Amino acid sequence: MTFRTRGTSLPATGAQYRLEKGNAAAVVASLGGALRSYTAADTQLVETYPDESIPPSAAGILLAPWANRIAGARWELDGHEQQLDVTEPKLQNAIHGLLRNTGYTAVEHAADSVVLSAEIFPQHGYPFHLVHSVRYSLDDDGGLRVRQSLANVGAGKAPFALGAHPFLRLGEVPSEDLTLRVDADTRLSTDASLIPTGQVAVDGADDLRGGQRVGGLDLDAAFTGLTARDGLYRHELTAPDGRSVQLWAEQEFGYVHVFVTDKLPGRACAVALEPMTAPANCFNSGDGLRWLEPGTEFSAEWGIRAAL
Repeated sequence: MTFRTRGTSLPATGAQYRLEKGNAAAVVASLGGALRSYTAADTQLVETYPDESIPPSAAGILLAPWANRIAGARWELDGHEQQLDVTEPKLQNAIHGLLRNTGYTAVEHAADSVVLSAEIFPQHGYPFHLVHSVRYSLDDDGGLRVRQSLANVGAGKAPFALGAHPFLRLGEVPSEDLTLRVDADTRLSTDASLIPTGQVAVDGADDLRGGQRVGGLDLDAAFTGLTARDGLYRHELTAPDGRSVQLWAEQEFGYVHVFVTDKLPGRACAVALEPMTAPANCFNSGDGLRWLEPGTEFSAEWGIRAAL
C-alpha cells in the first residue's frame, strides 16, 4: 500500500532512509524510527518486513518514553492517577511507549548516517512535552551504531525510560538453530499480564550465561544483573558454523528483554533482543526510572555488529 502526496509515492511506513558504508547497508523507516534492514557482507542481521507493512511484533521500532508495558495503563503522579491509552487490549496495558505509530522526521541524512526526530506531546496519562531523536550510523568495520536522545522541552520534570525492539538473525540460518548468550545473573518474574513481580536468580533454561539453543527456549522476559565486557553489555547469537551477531549497549541500558516468538511472518522462529534503560512498569515500580529536568537531555547508545 502506498500513499501519494504532492506527486510523491510513499509506502505505509513512510520515508525510507538508506545507509551504506563498505560492505554494510541499513534501511530506517520513518514509522516508529524503525530499523527495517541491516546487512553486512551480504548477510541479513535483523528481521525485515515489507515497507508497506506496519512493523510486525514491533520489529525494529524505538521505545520512548517507556519501554515494554505499564500495568493497566495507569500510574500515579504527585498523588493523581494518570490514565494512559490502553494499547495492549488483551492484557489491558499500555505498551511500547508513545511513538510506535508516529512518523519520525529526518534532521540530517548522509550516505552512512541519518538523524531522525519525533515529538511527544502532552496527552492522556503523560502530561509532558519531550523530543526523542536517534542517530543511526555505520562504522568503518560495518557495525551499526544507534544513539537515542530524549530532550525535555516542557515546563516540568518528566519520568522516562528508553529502549528499542530489534530482532536479530544470522542470514538464512534458522533462528532456532542459533545459540543465545546473555550475561545476566537475574531474570524478572512476571504475572499473567507480563508485569514484573520481582527478581529471581537465573536457573535452567533461563540461565543464558553459557549459551542456550534458541529452539529450546520459551522466553518473553527481561534480564538484569548484566555483566559488562570492555565497558559494554553484550548479548550474542552464534550459528553452528561459528558466525555470530551481537547486540551491544552502554551501561545506561541495564536491562535487556528477550522475546522468542513463532509469530513473526515468514519465520518459524525469531529472537528480539531489546535494550532498555528500565524494565516494564517502571512508572509504578520506580525500577530504573529516570526523571528529566526541563531544558535537559539524556543520551545513550547501543548497536549491532557481527563476526562473519
